[in-house]
Amino acid sequence: MLSAERKKRSYKIDMCSGLIVSRLLLFTGPLVLSSVLQLLFNAADVIVVGKYAGDNSLAAVGSVGPLINLFVALFMGLSIGSNVLAARAYGSRNDLLMSRCVHTSMLVSLISGIILAAMGFFFTGRILIWMKSPAETLPLAGLYLKIYFLGMPASMVYNFGSAILRAVGDTRRPMYYLTAAGIINVILNLVFVISFKMDVAGVATATVISQIISAALVVICLMHERGAMRLDLRLLRIDRDILVKIIRIGLPASFQGMLFSLSNVIIQSSVNEFGATVVAGNSAAQNLEGFVYVSMNAFYQACISFVSANVGARKFERINRILVRAEACVIITGMLLGGYAYFDAHRLISLYTNSDAVIAVGKIRMMYVSLPYFLCGMMDVMVGALRGLGYAVLPMIVSLVGACGLRLLWIFTLFQTPMFHETKYLYLTYPVSWTVTFLAHVLCYVIVKKRFDRTHVNSAD
Repeated sequence: MLSAERKKRSYKIDMCSGLIVSRLLLFTGPLVLSSVLQLLFNAADVIVVGKYAGDNSLAAVGSVGPLINLFVALFMGLSIGSNVLAARAYGSRNDLLMSRCVHTSMLVSLISGIILAAMGFFFTGRILIWMKSPAETLPLAGLYLKIYFLGMPASMVYNFGSAILRAVGDTRRPMYYLTAAGIINVILNLVFVISFKMDVAGVATATVISQIISAALVVICLMHERGAMRLDLRLLRIDRDILVKIIRIGLPASFQGMLFSLSNVIIQSSVNEFGATVVAGNSAAQNLEGFVYVSMNAFYQACISFVSANVGARKFERINRILVRAEACVIITGMLLGGYAYFDAHRLISLYTNSDAVIAVGKIRMMYVSLPYFLCGMMDVMVGALRGLGYAVLPMIVSLVGACGLRLLWIFTLFQTPMFHETKYLYLTYPVSWTVTFLAHVLCYVIVKKRFDRTHVNSAD
């Protein structure tokens, strides 16, 4: 009995004491690995489609990514609210708050997924037309999305459950569950696309099945937890006070993520104007960039959990150190991975397609996005620190004005002129917006941290 209890505790990380860098790496290591594995499985989807179904199918699957992210961002921000609240409960050892947060979050995740499934199934076809998707990819993209969104309830359950586990420093078990589901996804891809000739429908069906498996595993995990984190299906209900707190923290993140995704949808719409070859090259490069992004995003998630836990434990002196070390880690990660992705772009993109034209287009995007990608990581870590402190609206406003607003202004003004109506000038919006927004977040953090210290540290003294 004692060894079983020790095994359960070993999954958790003490975020409120000890060396920060070593604990950050312990936290982010499994998170990076699970995210990279997930992208490898997603890349397998794209590679199988590109190699065995053709460039139109590749463009259809790749071009819908920003649209999927737009819908998912509506509710995924709420999981950040659950993560912050659960991490504070863990840091302050508030078992009642933790239990209420777990049961409210899991029910919210299921409801969110059902709403997403309905929205995606009924409205994506019309939105694809608004996005100016190439005519040759439109039917395939529409079919892929209709099937894909049927798995949204399972996807939301997994993501909210993982957010609860991350709140106590447990990033290993979500990695295990994602790995198991991903392997099944790859096997089903090969069976459905190559053997059964199901094309994009096979890829989408395999994804839905894998999402259901990962959701089931995380629910079973929480049901077998001990203490306040244990999920009892009979206790599932919406706690009004907890929901308000989750919404207060998570809704600005949802709104920010949705508008970020909307700006990317508009950028994707602009890419779509250049035809299927450019869309396919953009999709392949975008898929590769995802590996860099998730590796950096792990430090953003770590920053939220670590700062929130230390706020709950009232160890305010560690917060600045957490931020500085998280920024250092994300810069190194982004520069190494982004640089490798760019300098080995030809070989990497050729994994997705045999077309030299598609490869050439993908390399243009990676020059302007992958190489300076560390700027995006720096921006996100600043946002994570602010959210961990409980400031949700401020980083949302700054991000919307500095990133989304600047991108949209760029697209509707400079990009519309004949001289700058090229994909390279479209991609340039990313590093410019990341730099401006990061600097604005730094200024906001300095102001917010002084106010936070006056309110919390002085009152504690």
